[in-house]
Amino acid sequence: MMSGKIKMMEVSLENLLESPCCGIKNTEHEGHIRKTNWLKTFLKKDLKAKVLLTDDNRQFGYIEYLPGQYAWRGVEADGYMFIHCIWTYYKKYKRKGYGKHLVQAALDDAKKAKMKGVTVVARKKPWLASRDLFLKNGFEVVDTAPPDYELLVKKFNNCASNPQFKDNWDKKLKKYDKGLTIIRSDQCPHSVKFANEIAEMAEKTYKMKPRIIELKTYQEAQNAPTPYAAFAIIYNGQLLADHQISKTRFRNIMNKIIK
Repeated sequence: MMSGKIKMMEVSLENLLESPCCGIKNTEHEGHIRKTNWLKTFLKKDLKAKVLLTDDNRQFGYIEYLPGQYAWRGVEADGYMFIHCIWTYYKKYKRKGYGKHLVQAALDDAKKAKMKGVTVVARKKPWLASRDLFLKNGFEVVDTAPPDYELLVKKFNNCASNPQFKDNWDKKLKKYDKGLTIIRSDQCPHSVKFANEIAEMAEKTYKMKPRIIELKTYQEAQNAPTPYAAFAIIYNGQLLADHQISKTRFRNIMNKIIK
């Protein structure tokens, strides 16, 4: 709970269907269903998901983290708490300290679990949460990956070994050197919509039937061809997008390639 009209709700197996799912209220939405099933598995592996709610029960903030060994990103982070995603929504709630409050929740839970610290993937360009949020809260950059990914960490013991990104990104991309491939994961409930829309456009506009690969385990995610892992579009071994993009953005990219 939080003071005033804002409250923090921790997602659990008991209230899973009551809590908004990353902004998706419709429980019949395919992404909502997939994410709910995914959460059921990882809540049993000490995943924590916390939602910020207004007094009228609207979700405006979210953080999700779990022990690094189960991270659904291209990282090696055993012994650390790993933040998958953190965000706040609605302009009126931004720059009010709610992001800091969510980060502190992860730090507190990591300390209770006697972990080495907390780590997260960020980017220099716009991302789910600005890297500045973490830098201002004592995190430091310990590794990088192309094109502009950073792995940030806040250690509880300076002698602890650093988490790190996986490597061999180009080699992993070469596995998808023929045709159009879309990689998606139920860790992000929005990936279903983006993948389906892009696949439909690819077939109708470019007569391409893409291969859609669903990452089904955290091991597959940790060895995906991009650090973010949860979504990627690859064409003939070339990375077109390493995060969710609209079908319009996909069309603009493909038009340039085809020309």
